[in-house]
Amino acid sequence: MRCVIARFPFDLTRSGVLASMKDVKPELITGESVIIGRRRYPVKQVGEVITRQDRRDFTAGEVTRAMTRLGFTCRALPETSPARGLTRLEEASAQLGTPAPS
Repeated sequence: MRCVIARFPFDLTRSGVLASMKDVKPELITGESVIIGRRRYPVKQVGEVITRQDRRDFTAGEVTRAMTRLGFTCRALPETSPARGLTRLEEASAQLGTPAPS
């Protein structure tokens, strides 16, 4: 699939992204994220690896659109309410979101 990130054209494939991210350790997620394989990566980290550009050169939206078009699941950071007093299990479940209906 051809896409433009930071005004540069890229030919990205799902298998190419999977191969590029295979041995990359996910960083701490503070914003939007992409699920690649069994791991959840920050969008900016994925963009930096697949484009080999500095993170300041592109937006999270550009990478999110490209990853969505390739069939990856992209998520925004869910807002949790600290006043509710969620347990760690409930917080983890909230971050994973609800499964899509089959």
